[in-house]
Amino acid sequence: MKPTSLIRNILTVGGWTLLSRGAGFARDVMMAAYLGTGPVAEAFLVAFSLPNMFRRFFAEGAFNMAFVPMFAKKLEGGEDAKVFARDAMNGLATILVVFTVIGTILMPALVWAMASGFVGDQRFDLAVEFGRISFSYILFISLVALLSGILTTHGHFTEASVVPVLMNLMFITAMWMAARGGWDMGRTLSWTVPVTGVAQLAFTWWSARKIGYSLRPGWPRWTPELKRLAMIAAPAVLAGGVVQINLLVGRQVASFTEGAVAWLTYADRLYQLPLGVVGIAIGTVLLPDLSRRLRNGDAEGGRASLNRGAEFALAMTLPAAVALVVIAEPLCSVLYQRGAFKPQDTDATAIALAIYGAGLPAFVLHKVLQPLFYAREDSRRPFLYAIASMITNAVMAVGLMPWLGFAAAAWATTLSGWVMVWQLWRGSRSMGPEAQFDDRFRERLPRIILASLLMGGALWFGSIALAPLLATHLWRFAALLLLITFGIVSYIGIGTLIGAFRLSDLRTLRRSAVKLPAEPDQS
Repeated sequence: MKPTSLIRNILTVGGWTLLSRGAGFARDVMMAAYLGTGPVAEAFLVAFSLPNMFRRFFAEGAFNMAFVPMFAKKLEGGEDAKVFARDAMNGLATILVVFTVIGTILMPALVWAMASGFVGDQRFDLAVEFGRISFSYILFISLVALLSGILTTHGHFTEASVVPVLMNLMFITAMWMAARGGWDMGRTLSWTVPVTGVAQLAFTWWSARKIGYSLRPGWPRWTPELKRLAMIAAPAVLAGGVVQINLLVGRQVASFTEGAVAWLTYADRLYQLPLGVVGIAIGTVLLPDLSRRLRNGDAEGGRASLNRGAEFALAMTLPAAVALVVIAEPLCSVLYQRGAFKPQDTDATAIALAIYGAGLPAFVLHKVLQPLFYAREDSRRPFLYAIASMITNAVMAVGLMPWLGFAAAAWATTLSGWVMVWQLWRGSRSMGPEAQFDDRFRERLPRIILASLLMGGALWFGSIALAPLLATHLWRFAALLLLITFGIVSYIGIGTLIGAFRLSDLRTLRRSAVKLPAEPDQS
């Protein structure tokens, strides 16, 4: 295997994630136009969030955090990684089949747990119906997450990153067909969910097969390796469950205000764009990278990976966070306000977006700091940190609701995110040199913050100057594009001038990378 560039791999995953989030945003714009924030929209958003919530619980946020380090170490040690991957997949699939059946039967209870404010109106019955149609998605997408872990550990980041693009394109096609054919939009969206799951699983299975992993269904075997995987994954699963409880609390608070579930969801989609492009890319690349370095005793390489990943993350995320706060209203107005999405929906969504924007750097830093623990197979401390974060979230969401209404849920998410970052940082202080920030990072961070704030001031003045065009139906897209371009150019110019970063950092990716030892041939 050729030497791997950390930043280049982050850009590869980030580029595909950007394409996916762009397609996902087009999907949400279409959904907002067709359904607005009405009962069908809220019912589908809750139903779709259920398999996605448990997907993060079982696979991406927990199981893979335990699986990837063990799988990477087996590759480095020349052990039989294929047998381990097969046993892990069969074990996960068995659990998910049982869970899918139980969840589908108990869907009314799950909807009540997610949005008890729906009880007594049509939103509840619709959410139960849509949930039963779409819940099997958890089985397919969780297996996709495991196969993606195999692919990324082997350095196949493109194949692992392209599947969400496929999902969003299928949603867009389904809505276009429903609009032309006069189909029921809520049921069309619900049936599209499991269909996209099957398509994503087929693609990742085929990609894994090309590199020698012909994983076929079979009865699970309780091997010593699978037992160890379960012991490591259990606290991570619990930690993932705590994070999902935070989401449950937020949706419960929102469900008592008509339209609030949709407002928070549409705001979430916008701030998920930079979070996904940067955060998911870094998390996808950094965990197997650190796991392999620790397996080889490469502390200095691990430190370089952490610092360049954190530096890149903040250089991309801090200006995005400032922009989401400063121009939240123009973003929501231009991108969402049409059809069934009204001006009052724009105002409420913009409030939530600005609050989420303040927490964006925290959510990305999670992806930077958590691999320090999971690469050491330490899932216990992140679980304890997640408990503290859950308590903070619940207290804030419920306690602030009488004064802030639905916005309490957004504030709780942001504040608990920063609490989690503080705990992860404190916990990493007891680790080795690979967990320490270097001189370059400490020198550049204040400059990145200053460049972001100055860019925010430029955006504020720009939004005032372009306000007439932003309010004009004919010119609003061009005006928003001009405003965003002005912000990007301002940030790059200011950042380069004060030394927050150098453009050569991106042009000479190989020079900024730290070489990894070659993987053993597994094909």
